[in-house]
Amino acid sequence: MEIDFNVPAHIVGIDLGTTNSLVAFMDLTGPRIVPGADGDKLVPSVVSVQPDGEIVVGNPARELLLTQPERTVYSVKRLMGRGLQDVQDELKLYPFHIAPGSESVIHLQLGDRTYTPPEISACVLRQLKQNAEKYFGAEVPKAVITVPAYFNDAQRQATKDAGRIAGLEVLRLVNEPTAASLAYGLDKRKNGIVAVYDLGGGTFDISILKLQDGIFEVLATNGDTHLGGDDIDNLLLRIALEDVAGEWGQDLSTDNEGVQRLRRAVIHAKERLSFVPATNIELEYRGKKYQREIRRELFDKLITPIVDRTLGPCRRCIQDAGVSVDQIDEVVMVGGSTRIPLVLSAVENLFRVKPHTELNPDEVVALGAAVQAAILSGAVQDKLLLDVTPLSLGIETMGGVVSKLIHRNSTIPASATENFTTGVDGQRNVLIHVVQGERELVKDCRSLARFDLKDIDPMPAGMARIEVRFLIDANGILNVTARDQRTGKEHSVDVKPSYGLTDEQVEKMIQESVEKAEQDFAERQVREARVEADTILTAVEKARRHDAYFELTDDERAAIDKAVNELLLVYHADNLDLILQKIEQLNQATQKLAETMMNTAVRGALKGTKI
Repeated sequence: MEIDFNVPAHIVGIDLGTTNSLVAFMDLTGPRIVPGADGDKLVPSVVSVQPDGEIVVGNPARELLLTQPERTVYSVKRLMGRGLQDVQDELKLYPFHIAPGSESVIHLQLGDRTYTPPEISACVLRQLKQNAEKYFGAEVPKAVITVPAYFNDAQRQATKDAGRIAGLEVLRLVNEPTAASLAYGLDKRKNGIVAVYDLGGGTFDISILKLQDGIFEVLATNGDTHLGGDDIDNLLLRIALEDVAGEWGQDLSTDNEGVQRLRRAVIHAKERLSFVPATNIELEYRGKKYQREIRRELFDKLITPIVDRTLGPCRRCIQDAGVSVDQIDEVVMVGGSTRIPLVLSAVENLFRVKPHTELNPDEVVALGAAVQAAILSGAVQDKLLLDVTPLSLGIETMGGVVSKLIHRNSTIPASATENFTTGVDGQRNVLIHVVQGERELVKDCRSLARFDLKDIDPMPAGMARIEVRFLIDANGILNVTARDQRTGKEHSVDVKPSYGLTDEQVEKMIQESVEKAEQDFAERQVREARVEADTILTAVEKARRHDAYFELTDDERAAIDKAVNELLLVYHADNLDLILQKIEQLNQATQKLAETMMNTAVRGALKGTKI
């Protein structure tokens, strides 16, 4: 790797984590972590708002969880770019409150002020920026920030918003597994399959990457957003609390300070057990002392169910990626919990490859972000500088709705594949309409290309399988291929997605998508409801020609006719609830007809058959 340090300006790499965050940079020896004011490289992703409005970040904020839990926010990464309905499970775990009227955009109530998740994340990013500026003695205006591979466009945009609020120009969002692979220099392989196993404090992620000509493509991701080292801590803490209650005759679980001290003791013991065969859990509190020896054998037995829970998502991810275990060339370990010997052995047994553990698993993602930052700054000159797509790319689906295949800010080269089907019985041709933009409806996006996939097998609506593949090469040329999976017939077209668009036009399209997001989403829902209405109306029309229809009573047929007419009356209205209500009424009115048709089909199938 050739590095030119005559290039001005510092561009840092940031791992904005659920539990902890880090900032890194590249020097002559390679990527390095920037230490904080207290010398600690890890900055806890915790923010506390004091009664006087002062904002506290990191270790001091984590201490305030004991005394001011309702004013202190942690794990805010889980709330980024998500609506209230998306995060019901997460909210049960938090001591802080959600402000009224937070349905579409979450607002956290901290004292007499409300904050959005990007604003809270910006506090963490601002602290990392300040740490870097103090270390360099110079301004740090730009950064590369990592995000989970499964983050959708809204979550990625929320991360960029957080950077902007913190005073950072976010040059690139890099997938965390890709960053980890970059830190290990796996891009030098040119080709191969890489698995990235990420067991952090509160979440578990597994990603399978395909490396082709030095470029990473995420084939599949899986994981558990409520599984991590915290589960191990909580398990040991429960055991220790029971011991204390037995020895002291005192329930410590209601004493916040006592629980926090005991939690630190069990975490210290857990960390030591990664390096020694036995250690003690020790607590001195209010004149009393508790001590218990815990050996590695017992520890492994206790945590085996937790470690096993990570293996299921791994197997599903391998299956989703369409590869076998034998095809996986490298395994990278990320997250502090991967230091545990039982975790390492379980991963090695599953993937049959010795995992990479040379780098600090807490730091590896930030180190990879620093490598990407150095590429962007021009300091690293012998690596490919990857560009990103300025706007999302997708195709038109039923109802004039856009199905996005490659999202805005995706690193190119990029590829995506999705399966679609037909909407009409006996359909022989399928029109593929390629569009570009951030809006939900085709009419609000830019049309790039149209072509027909002809002579597909005529089948009932919904039975055909049409595979559409988008591939953007390093020059930004988009190749779209549509293929009938039954016959193998295919058609493709090349387009240049950003042709004819200025930066101002791109920015305007993005701004419109933000301003009109709520309106677009509502209209998309109405159109999808109309598609659903079309489907059921077509099915009812067919059923009216079936013998079973004439087996119904006059009242039952009249109820179906009435439900059909009422649905047709509201079909063109913009009232989503009303359309869904009439669809449900028609579903109920045709329930007896569906049962009669099923019975008739079964009788026909069994006719002349002896059981």
